[in-house]
Amino acid sequence: MELFDVYPLYDITPVKGKGAYVFDKEGRKYLDLYGGHAVISIGHSHPAYVNAISKQVGELGFYSNSVKNPLQQELADKLEKLSGVKNYSLFLCNSGAEANENALKVASFHTGKDRVVYFEKAFHGRTSGVVAVTDNENIQAPFNQNHNATKLKFEDAEALEKELEKGDVAAVILEVIQGVGGLDEASTEFHQKTSELCKKYRSVLIADEVQSGYGRTGDFFAFQKHNIRPDIISIAKGMGNGFPIGGVLIDKAIQAKSGMLGTTFGGNHLACVAGISVLKVIEKENLLINASDLFEYVKEQAAEIPQIKKIKGRGLMIGLEFDFEIAQLRKELLYKHQIFTGAAANKKLLRILPSLNIKKEHFDELFKALKIVLK
Repeated sequence: MELFDVYPLYDITPVKGKGAYVFDKEGRKYLDLYGGHAVISIGHSHPAYVNAISKQVGELGFYSNSVKNPLQQELADKLEKLSGVKNYSLFLCNSGAEANENALKVASFHTGKDRVVYFEKAFHGRTSGVVAVTDNENIQAPFNQNHNATKLKFEDAEALEKELEKGDVAAVILEVIQGVGGLDEASTEFHQKTSELCKKYRSVLIADEVQSGYGRTGDFFAFQKHNIRPDIISIAKGMGNGFPIGGVLIDKAIQAKSGMLGTTFGGNHLACVAGISVLKVIEKENLLINASDLFEYVKEQAAEIPQIKKIKGRGLMIGLEFDFEIAQLRKELLYKHQIFTGAAANKKLLRILPSLNIKKEHFDELFKALKIVLK
């Protein structure tokens, strides 16, 4: 049987990972500055992570959500402590798309409304509801285009209020820092105005922290810089360091009802242990501070390369914007210097999303390679 051919593939087969590196089947070593789309948060094969999952799988790998699983509460308590966000409830699922689907569903249940406002260059997932609020017509099938969704420009508070005052908007969903879109971030003023307008018109504000959350920006959540309180926060990617897990943080003012949400695999024993071990490592190794410190180091190093015109993002969610399209640059970094990096909708932007415990010497490898390639 053939695989359904939807992924353009690099001719590389990783078989092992250790810390900031992966190794292919020929034994070649690659510096991983992309983390599989920001998924690898504490490094490949971190001993604490491996030990926790290995121990749990030897005891109980899975049972359904029809029975008690104390690991879910342990994860929720640890998440509340490290993130500093209070008075939310946690619903566990399996991915970022699923987290955002459930966020939209909860918002619609809570408000009784059906329209969603989203923003240009947004990427919230590929499943039915969230692909309708993703700004990419190429991945929207006709089936997805029947959702009641409205796209707006970032920073246009006047246009946002005009939509909200119509009274039918269940939710406003936004990435605090856009990922695939190119690491753009709206101003604190706009975030605070959006929060104010959502309260005024009784719409739910959803912060999509699937990529920007979990310490990646130096804050636990990217929205915390803007001093706002979203009604719902979606999380995934770095949450499990590669084990599939996602979640939705829901303000306690939004009431849960039996059967309102559900999932077969979400919050299973292995996923919870993976999530707990990630949080323990983030805390023990002070990885939020590391993310902030390394961003400053990257800015210093990037200033020495004239072809880099702008540095975008925060923490270890970094975009290096060049004065040319970077597709060939990425290939040279990968095949000649064995460095994984990422791209974005902005074709001049090199996206860097490494594990949160990466070190300065790893970035030294990147900038050394860039100087060679850009000669």
